[in-house]
Amino acid sequence: MGSPSFHELKKQASLFLKEKIKSARLALTDVTPAELLTEEVTNEDAWPPDTRSMGLISRAAFEVDDYWRIVDILHKRLWKFDKEKWRGSYKALVILDHLLTHGPERISEEFQSDKEVIKEMAIFQHLDQERFNWGLRVREKSERILKLLEEDRTFLKEERCRARKLTSGIKGFGSFTQRRVSKRLTRSRSEIYITCSYNIDHQDEDEDKDLDFLDHPLNEDEHWDRVPLVST
Repeated sequence: MGSPSFHELKKQASLFLKEKIKSARLALTDVTPAELLTEEVTNEDAWPPDTRSMGLISRAAFEVDDYWRIVDILHKRLWKFDKEKWRGSYKALVILDHLLTHGPERISEEFQSDKEVIKEMAIFQHLDQERFNWGLRVREKSERILKLLEEDRTFLKEERCRARKLTSGIKGFGSFTQRRVSKRLTRSRSEIYITCSYNIDHQDEDEDKDLDFLDHPLNEDEHWDRVPLVST
């Protein structure tokens, strides 16, 4: 095998540096793993948020502190939308879609104030170098989010119900045991920390326990008083 190219070495060095920075932030600041992961999956690079990361973020959102950190990041990403830097905003919509259907019910109220910028995204037009219509993809996602944020919440309730049934169906297929993650199963250090903190595997005891993302007590409003893509 030939020696690694300069670009490959540069890429490896960049990834190594990013991992060191994340480790330092976790060790020296009050940043949380969920916060780092949300920042990472809504950046401007060409990688879309993966299903595993979205699941970890939606579970973390049931913790009040992480909820506000995640929400703040998504607000900032949405309001930074423009024709040049659109990927982070689009990826924020992807995360928001998952949170609306799998996260705390309060998410719907929290993002009512973002409807105007989401409407602006709904008229976005962009073709990449391979003539893929990302403008259409962004518009479709924007229109879906706006529908989920409608005041009567009919569509939102239907989608949350559909998510519940889907999760129930996955639960019924095969048998899984709860376990702690002891080796590197994810792409980023942030995901490893979250996976260890939030046991993401299903339990066999009671089907309803696996669906608590829809019935979690933190869905009640009184618990939420706040104290202070994309492949080219």
